[in-house]
Amino acid sequence: MGDWSFLGKIILRIGLLLVILGLLIQVAGKFFSFGRLPGDIFIQKGNFTFYFPIFSSILLSIVLTIILNLLFRR
Repeated sequence: MGDWSFLGKIILRIGLLLVILGLLIQVAGKFFSFGRLPGDIFIQKGNFTFYFPIFSSILLSIVLTIILNLLFRR
């Protein structure tokens, strides 16, 4: 079939990335409330609640892009 070591390396990198990301989120959650940043849309009227974390999504995208570029740079 082929060499499975390539797939193993990818799975290990993804696992390592998830562990690092989980630790960062856990530590960062104690210092600031991610998901309730300025720029996130939060509307609450009566029993209706609308929440759209636009700035949090942009920030998370930038951080993940930097991390993945550093990990997969050749």
